[in-house]
Parts: sequence; structure tokens; C-alpha cells
Amino acid sequence: MVFQDNNLFTHLDVQTNIALGLSPNLVLSAEQRDAVTAALGRVGLTGYERRLPGQLSGGERQRVALARALVRKRQVLLLDEPFAALGPAQRKQMMGLLVELHRETGVTLLIVTHEPNDARGLAGQTAFLDGGRIVVTRPTEALLSARDIPSLVDYLG
Repeated sequence: MVFQDNNLFTHLDVQTNIALGLSPNLVLSAEQRDAVTAALGRVGLTGYERRLPGQLSGGERQRVALARALVRKRQVLLLDEPFAALGPAQRKQMMGLLVELHRETGVTLLIVTHEPNDARGLAGQTAFLDGGRIVVTRPTEALLSARDIPSLVDYLG
């Protein structure tokens, strides 16, 4: 899972924060260390291994959190507002990475977002929630162009 607030340990460097996704005791095999390095490369943070979270921008911290999730290689990846702290170019890059990961591994992505374009770029199916309840689930484009759901029309403006 990638949390909206990234959930990094502020006293641990980037490499260690990612390694925690593989081993809570931080005893890593050579293969696991390589996986941490590869994940950093995938999120565009090669060379950031020894930086502390406080030395990173919000977007960089979010990419570290994504790298930590990537090394776990689970069948489902839950992401809560994963692009909230990213600028437009990084947002597009990270969306592309998630699409690539889905194609490569078949991982199921469950993403919470307030941005319709995130849903357009990532989701074949989208659920609209109102008041904490799922109001409707439809193919993304059909949902985002719907005019028969008053709360959705209000939300989209």
C-alpha cells in the first residue's frame, strides 16, 4: 500500500525505508539489495539512497513510498492519492510506471484519487463514492461522461 502521506520513517534514509518493505530486520540478500536499487531507478531516484525523508520534496517522498511498495511484488497494489504531491510531469511519469507495471506483472491497482484524469489514465473501471458509499461503478469513460448521477455531476462540475 502507498499511503497519501507516504508513511516514511524520518530517521531512516531512502534505501532503508525501501528495504523495510522486504525485511523488517533489514537483513537483505544480494538479490533484495538489487531490487531496492532497481526500484529507486524505476521511480527516478537513483543517487538518493542515503538521503533522509526531510531532505526530499513531497513528490520525492511519495516516489520512495511507491518504490517500497514495488519491491514487495504483491498481486494487489493499493494507492491512496499517490500523485497528490507530484507536479504534472512527475504525475505523468508515475502514471506511466503504474501502467507499465500492470502490463508487466498483471498487478491489480486500486487507486483512490480526486482527479478524473488519473482515473482516465489508469482505470478501466471506476467507482464513484459519495458520503463514504459506492454510488456507481462503470467503465471509466462512461462514468466520467455520465449525467444521470446528480452527486457525480455536482462533483465534476
